[in-house]
Amino acid sequence: MGLLRRIGALGRRSKLSHEIDAELREHLQMRIDENIANGMGPTEAAREARLRFGNLTVMRERVDAEDTAAGLDSFLRDARYAVRGFARSRAFTAMAVLTLALGIGANTAVFQLVDAVRLRSLPIQNPRELAELRIAGGNPGFGISNGRYSSFTIPMWQEVRRHHDPFSGIFAWREADVLVGKVTEAKHVNALEVSGDFFNVLGVAPWQGRLIEPQDESSCELSKVVVSYPYWKSQMDGAPITAKTTIQAEGRSLQVLGVTPPSFTGIIVGDRFDLAYPTCTPPNLRPEMFLYTVMGRLKPGWTIDRASAYFDALSPGLFKDTAPPGYSSEAIRQYTSFRLAAYPAGAGVSALRDQYDTSLQLLLAITGLVLLIACANLANLMLARTSARQREMAIRMALGASRRRIATQLIIESGLLALSGAALGVALGQPLSRLLVASLNTSQSSIQLSIVIDWRVLLFAAAVAGLTCIVFGTLPAMRATSVDPISSLKSGERGTTGSRERFTMQRLMVVSQIAISMVLLVAALLFVRSYRNLITFDPGMRESGILMGFFGYPAGKIKPEDQAAYKRQLVEDVRSIPGIQNAAATTSTPLNGNSWTHAVRVDSIEGDSKFNYASPTYFATMGIPLVSGRSFTAADTTGAPFVLIVNQTFVRKYLGSKSPIGQLVHVKPEPQYPERTYEIVGTIADTKYNDLRGTIPPIAFVPIDQYPVTAQGPGMAMMIAANDLPTAITAIRHKMEGEHPEMVMQFVDFQQNIQDNLVGDRMMAMLSGFFGLLAAILVVVGLYGVLAYLIAQRRNEIGIRIALGAHRWQVIALVMRDTALMLLAGTAVGLPLTLLAGRSAGSMLFGLQSYDPVTIGFAVALLVVIAVLASWLPARSAANLDPVAALRSE
Repeated sequence: MGLLRRIGALGRRSKLSHEIDAELREHLQMRIDENIANGMGPTEAAREARLRFGNLTVMRERVDAEDTAAGLDSFLRDARYAVRGFARSRAFTAMAVLTLALGIGANTAVFQLVDAVRLRSLPIQNPRELAELRIAGGNPGFGISNGRYSSFTIPMWQEVRRHHDPFSGIFAWREADVLVGKVTEAKHVNALEVSGDFFNVLGVAPWQGRLIEPQDESSCELSKVVVSYPYWKSQMDGAPITAKTTIQAEGRSLQVLGVTPPSFTGIIVGDRFDLAYPTCTPPNLRPEMFLYTVMGRLKPGWTIDRASAYFDALSPGLFKDTAPPGYSSEAIRQYTSFRLAAYPAGAGVSALRDQYDTSLQLLLAITGLVLLIACANLANLMLARTSARQREMAIRMALGASRRRIATQLIIESGLLALSGAALGVALGQPLSRLLVASLNTSQSSIQLSIVIDWRVLLFAAAVAGLTCIVFGTLPAMRATSVDPISSLKSGERGTTGSRERFTMQRLMVVSQIAISMVLLVAALLFVRSYRNLITFDPGMRESGILMGFFGYPAGKIKPEDQAAYKRQLVEDVRSIPGIQNAAATTSTPLNGNSWTHAVRVDSIEGDSKFNYASPTYFATMGIPLVSGRSFTAADTTGAPFVLIVNQTFVRKYLGSKSPIGQLVHVKPEPQYPERTYEIVGTIADTKYNDLRGTIPPIAFVPIDQYPVTAQGPGMAMMIAANDLPTAITAIRHKMEGEHPEMVMQFVDFQQNIQDNLVGDRMMAMLSGFFGLLAAILVVVGLYGVLAYLIAQRRNEIGIRIALGAHRWQVIALVMRDTALMLLAGTAVGLPLTLLAGRSAGSMLFGLQSYDPVTIGFAVALLVVIAVLASWLPARSAANLDPVAALRSE
């Protein structure tokens, strides 16, 4: 029979089966006829033919095994048989699919976030050709960084722009913040400052109008912008772009050149830009300011390594020619030692990668362990189900079914469960991944990630489904095919399934669950306790009832020489408002991620210190106690002696046991910060500086009226203490809008801002706690199921014990002893795994070690409680067993 005919006959397989059976019988009859022709009797001829020909059922299976179409038909029949079996065991099927869906869904959700943050390429032409130029190893604290991704000064960018042989096109860009709308109603929007070739090199075509081009860079007057598609739809109502289309921003009318396509949300993964405007070279160029990120598209034949070698050779001359003036010779030597290198940039840039890369890897590991526990649970369920079907398997093998045939049937059943669990898991992964992204949002910003199901996600889900099928499907299949069908049929069903040897694998599964759950429980407790340590940590200053206020005004309104007096008056205006307890100006808001460092020398000791310039009321506003000396006064101005107030860490590092009051601190020069000598007039208690996690650095405070920069810029930051923050914001806005109508204001709750900076720790505490709880629940279910099944199989034995006089507590002890042995073994295996796994999480903990004995002890205590809860009901059921009924049922 031809192969095509066989494949075509799959829809009428019954008729084809009859044809094959008829053909086999015809061959058998031909043998019988041949024997009779050789002189045998009819009975003897038939017997000899059957002996020579073999079992017809076995022969039929051999034919099917060699028949590709029949193999496919066999698979379909096995699948239909499995579905009918699942329909008869709905509770088992629902539990199996749901357990798998939770495990696979959790893994898929975390992987989708990894895919969106790290794996997915930018929606541009040939993203693999895109490369970024950076100082090799990063900029080690030189100059002034004006953004998260800033690695080029303007002179450096201009020099590279003239020498970019490896690139067919090159561009620069930076993050920016633009005030859009009328002054009193202006809102901050995310913007990109881009060079003229930005869109051309990326290969981004306009959705409407045109995009920024090289000729748009000619003016430093902000006059032209390009808007993103989401901004155009939400804020401009999707109106057609014409030559007269404008928006109000930064106090002027800006021409809208065009709209970017919907697929292009910027080059920063996790952030969505609203506006883009062209770069320029300002007349008051600050050559020490690191502003731009530089990227280019590699020419054909150029690789990342070859481009890096080119720019490494270019670096000595480039850094020599662009060295900023005003630095010490030591700082200039550091600058000229920098080297440029190229890095792949097809996936864009993202602070999320640096901030959450370790967290996401740990989450993937945690969800993987949860999936292993779920697989162990299902393996136990499948082993129990297979044991209950041993008589069925024995009959099938006695009738001629091969062990391979039985194993194939069980693997197909496991595969269908895995496939169903994976399909439901992918569906659950979508909302779970969106919840995961939402957990990273803060009160000030939201993460913008496109969570979609792409080929990587589907491939990952398929791989996980295949792995789970192997883990929980192979063992039951091996167990089912290792039984002798004759002895199984002779001993009966209970005898087949009741032997103690048959339960060893199930106990091992429970031991593995306990070991893995211990790792997850310890991780959950560590991250929860670490987050609690962070939110309850005292940073050394007041947190509640504090506002961070940012006040901006047009650059040309106040002359540079009048800005200091203007800002002093703003502070007094705020302090005079009813309900305001105190207010102070500062150049650096605390615990906000920003910092300023100066190189210093105290006596013969050289080093560096964090610096902050603050008004006299700063320490009172922030509740920072003065340890010795005096605080700043209104007399500490530019014309007075230069003074400092330092923290205790500064004193310990540079002065030791010396009295700090009256000691001199020499500050090395930087552009706009001339060399100065300050006298220490006071000391304060140690406080955190730019974040809670870092160690407390040496900190020096300078009176803000002695701030060396003449042109301080059109804005100031203020720390404001108030009784009621929402009321205070309303009152400040009302007063400022009346007296300073041009003022733009933004307010942030200081305590909320601190909590926003801990969003990653909060996410790890929340998710690890959730997965730890899920692992505990799975262990309870698994342990309960195994004990209940063991007791059911030992029903006769327990009945005999009770009939011979065993007390209830002895029966309970019998069951609890089984539990204690599995718990002890699981803990013994889990402890070294926990210590090993804890090494990868150590850097993410605060105030804890990964081997914290209290946490490990508490996790073991939780496992004991879990084990008692899981075994108590089966133990009570065994103790209440009626011995007469148990013996009769046997």
